[in-house]
Amino acid sequence: MTDLAWAESPLQLLSAVEARHAGLLGPAEILVRAGSDALTATAAELVRLGPPAGTTLEFASRARAGRRVWAVGDAFSGQVQAKLLTSLPSRIVLVDDGLATIHLLGLLAGPWRQPLIRARARAGRVRRILGSAAGARLRSAAREGRVTVFTGLPVPSAVLARAHRAGIEVVQHDFPYLRSLAADPAPAERTVVLGTSLVANGLVDRGSFLGWINGILAGERVAYYPHRREDPEILAMLRDDPRVTLVERGLPVELSLRGLSPRHRVLSLPSTALTSLRVLLGPDGPAIEGVTVPSAWWTDRADQSLRTHLSLFTLGPELV
Repeated sequence: MTDLAWAESPLQLLSAVEARHAGLLGPAEILVRAGSDALTATAAELVRLGPPAGTTLEFASRARAGRRVWAVGDAFSGQVQAKLLTSLPSRIVLVDDGLATIHLLGLLAGPWRQPLIRARARAGRVRRILGSAAGARLRSAAREGRVTVFTGLPVPSAVLARAHRAGIEVVQHDFPYLRSLAADPAPAERTVVLGTSLVANGLVDRGSFLGWINGILAGERVAYYPHRREDPEILAMLRDDPRVTLVERGLPVELSLRGLSPRHRVLSLPSTALTSLRVLLGPDGPAIEGVTVPSAWWTDRADQSLRTHLSLFTLGPELV
């Protein structure tokens, strides 16, 4: 019987493939949410590189749940939560979805039985009822030993201990499937800057971010890899700047930057990509520097809990 996975973002798709490679999924069909340029590009690249044996990728508009094993990344998704209430897989594998994975673990293993609602989301009554029911279903499955979290992210020790007490198996990995693939040539530029969604999401001031980029460009040429939700005005400025090589392949950096060498360095505002690249490229890889966002850069939409949460993925120098 074929296992099923449902991927709604590039990182979820990569994580589902890694779960198949690690043996947490048997022969598997990975359903990829249709309609996303980033997902289309990532799926095409995985097909070109060759997914693990017994893995097929198919685009779909709606989630389907597997009977034996079902792998999902976004347990806050309405589609996923509805399937949790109407399906009964023998095992549920929760794969990486960035910062939301740590938030999910905290909710599932916490003492208050909170509904599964995205961090800082303003959920209505119906959405909270669905989140509560989905949380109860997942906690019940965990007590029966049927829930595994498969992650390449660092899990705080306190959260890990609570997850184990709740019956959740946490399996950590270092992207062995991606490590096994031949890498594309690395950029000629020594410094690689990762784009961010923080400006487009209204959390960081655009002018402050551009000032930081211009400060880097005053000293050297850089390769810039945009975020899939990059601010369009920032991209327009970078396209016109001869000091920038703008790499717009639409691939997650876990795929596009596998060829970086120790001579490179990576700069980025807080991002899950910082952590996944550190894990993927290892201690002998390039310097990967997360930069702490100065307080003056944050907008009123970025509350203190968000700032603190994002700091988990910085671990780099303070900007002045």
